[in-house]
Amino acid sequence: MNTITTTFTLALALAVVSPAMAQTTPSHAHHPAAATDANVDVPAAAAAAVAVAERFNTALSSGDLATVEALLAADVLILESGGAERSREEYMGHHAISDAAFLKGAHRQLLRQRARTAGEFAWVGTESELHAQKDGKPLTVMSAETMVL
Repeated sequence: MNTITTTFTLALALAVVSPAMAQTTPSHAHHPAAATDANVDVPAAAAAAVAVAERFNTALSSGDLATVEALLAADVLILESGGAERSREEYMGHHAISDAAFLKGAHRQLLRQRARTAGEFAWVGTESELHAQKDGKPLTVMSAETMVL
């Protein structure tokens, strides 16, 4: 399990609704959960995997693409919004840049998270709301991501 803290060894799958498909909302009163009451189901054995997932998300949202690249295996498979990047090089050359730009100005609100381990593998499933601005209007994007480490 020590390799989890340094490298994504299998895949990163992001299923994020594109901003074009997102809903614009003037308030967040109807949202199902706030950050303080998120539904988190992470046993101690999976805590290291969650820490890596958070490190990846923090690096991506702060534009630290060197850390993002270091955390991804060379043969990573990234599935996002009906498309796929089939290597670290492909993701870093295309989607990573636009993902980082979008996330830089967004607030991520954790809704639910579950993680498990099985032998040398771990997975982290996270559901979040991303709150951003588009054309001066509030934008809410629902995000579901699964990371297999």
